[in-house]
Amino acid sequence: MTRNRLDDTFAALADPTRRAILTRLAAGEATVAELAKPFRMSQPAVSKHLKVLETAGLIARGRDAQRRPRRLVAKPLQAAADWLDGYRRFWEESFGRLDALLDELKDQPPAGGPG
Repeated sequence: MTRNRLDDTFAALADPTRRAILTRLAAGEATVAELAKPFRMSQPAVSKHLKVLETAGLIARGRDAQRRPRRLVAKPLQAAADWLDGYRRFWEESFGRLDALLDELKDQPPAGGPG
């Protein structure tokens, strides 16, 4: 995945409406009208969000007679998850070192003692 594609993915995911749309599309295809239903915005406003998601490669437009359903394209999400995974490992290792230090400190006698 190119750097721009990763940037596009994270930019698209930055908006809660777009994340909600992706969550809905994970359950199956939907038209713009179906996607707009739970939001307090016009269909053109939802269409703008869909355009951002489409540009990022996160959704694709289908054609079923008169319907133009959108569907989730998960591959860019996997690339973003893979990128984030390096940071997950970083935090796991950091917490592992902290746990080891706390265990070590627990086994030492208190410093200073009674005063």
